[in-house]
Amino acid sequence: QMQLVESGGGLVQAGGSLRLSCAASGSISGINVMGWYRQAPGKQRAVVATISRGGNTNHAGLVKGRFTISRDNAKNTVYLQMNNLKPEDTAVYYCTSFDLWGQGTQVTVSS
Repeated sequence: QMQLVESGGGLVQAGGSLRLSCAASGSISGINVMGWYRQAPGKQRAVVATISRGGNTNHAGLVKGRFTISRDNAKNTVYLQMNNLKPEDTAVYYCTSFDLWGQGTQVTVSS
């Protein structure tokens, strides 16, 4: 079974940037939609952004203009570029193909 492995999380000051990567152990070219979700302490997991096989993207209102999702089918990798990070972006970020989930990567934004 294919696995998804996130990386790129860490501690950053407010206003900083991080790029998350989601590496799949198999081909993602046939997967219609890939996405990033996040879960903050005490809150439900929520969608951050999605991207279709054709490259159409949707970003949640809270991150629109600051985060950008992209995918490289040749590298079987999905990215989340996060700019102008805010303390409220602190969460565990998960990559998903909507039938599989990664283990998550922690993003912590200090004020």
